[in-house]
Amino acid sequence: MKHIKFRLILMNFFQFAVWGAYLTSMGTYLGKIGLGEKIGLFYAMQGIVSLFMPAVIGIVADRWIPAQRLLGYCHLLAAAFMAAAGIYCVGAEPVSFSWLFTFYSLSVAFYMPTLALSNSVAYNALDKAGLDTVKDFPPIRVFGTIGFICSMWIVDLLGFQDTHFQFFVCAAWGLLLAVYAHTLPACPVSRGSGQKKTLAEAMGLKAFLLFKQKKMALFFIFSMLLGVSLQITNGFANPFISSFATIPEYADTFGVQHANLLISLSQISETCCILLIPFFLSRFGIKKVMLIAMFAWVFRFGLFGLGNPGSGVWMFVLSMIVYGVAFDFFNISGSLFVDKETDISIRSSAQGLFVLMTNGFGATIGTLSAQAVVNRFVDFNSTAPQVEGWSHAWFVFAAYALVVALLFMLVFRYKEEMGDKAHQLKNR
Repeated sequence: MKHIKFRLILMNFFQFAVWGAYLTSMGTYLGKIGLGEKIGLFYAMQGIVSLFMPAVIGIVADRWIPAQRLLGYCHLLAAAFMAAAGIYCVGAEPVSFSWLFTFYSLSVAFYMPTLALSNSVAYNALDKAGLDTVKDFPPIRVFGTIGFICSMWIVDLLGFQDTHFQFFVCAAWGLLLAVYAHTLPACPVSRGSGQKKTLAEAMGLKAFLLFKQKKMALFFIFSMLLGVSLQITNGFANPFISSFATIPEYADTFGVQHANLLISLSQISETCCILLIPFFLSRFGIKKVMLIAMFAWVFRFGLFGLGNPGSGVWMFVLSMIVYGVAFDFFNISGSLFVDKETDISIRSSAQGLFVLMTNGFGATIGTLSAQAVVNRFVDFNSTAPQVEGWSHAWFVFAAYALVVALLFMLVFRYKEEMGDKAHQLKNR
């Protein structure tokens, strides 16, 4: 049992180390090479491919190629395209948006489906070992966040957060997992046996019928509206903090010199806040926990707008801590809401729809809209300090999050009986 747990811990560590190599630092590199006005497009691509690639790859894994092998193939392709992006940047002067964006897009198109594939591989391995996935998987998954943090630190401490070398770090992690995945326990494939599903059923499209229910329709709409906030700080926090380098009094501060290390406090907070969720759910219920998450986004953005890497660095630190509440509380309580309110026959599809609305539609709309807001206030082509413009942008994001939170509080009506679910969650 311990053996399989360790193997899955290693898989999760690699899985998220791939992502951590560039997700929070790529924006700074893009700004440095004159593509600051395109940051939103790069981050939106993750949401765009998430609209269809996980479903397509999932069908392939169910019917033809075992999930652990397909996980390896996808990481191999993702790593190859990310390495190609790095190699292109080595000799390009200037870096062409079209070439870099193409290589990057192909890489994330194969990476994003692996988030689901790695879960499938883990669940299958735990089931084979006779372990309880509900009890044993979360501690394993925590090491994914640890891998993300370690990768961020490596990129920062090696001085890669504003260079193309972060793409090579990402590719290296991906190649390691591409090889390692083939050593994991085999996953079954149906090969068309048994009851055949329609394409709509296979892709989880029947879950869209939930929009006929007012309660579920409102929930998924608000999931999308909250999803707008998810990738904003991933794309823009590092360029924002690094921009203080143009101001002499802040140029040598820890935050400016090591923005990735400062931002990694968000992921550390995320791992800690997971432990608080059972307590908050049992005391306040699902709706109030989701509402807490929404107001946490207001503080997340507002503190960025007010803080600085000098005397105001405590606001940045507090913003990082608040992120754990903002991110975890809605994702966990939202998935629990879906679990409670949907029929078992479409429960998995409904969970997929929840992810689609938040990380697909919401995150895509959010990063593209955020880029428009940032471009309105920040001049990436100017050498003059842009801190005031950045602050205006963060206040716009905070105002948006506040409006969503207030609307959710007033519009979303939900009476729940938390007894059984909260008790189960609390005792896990």
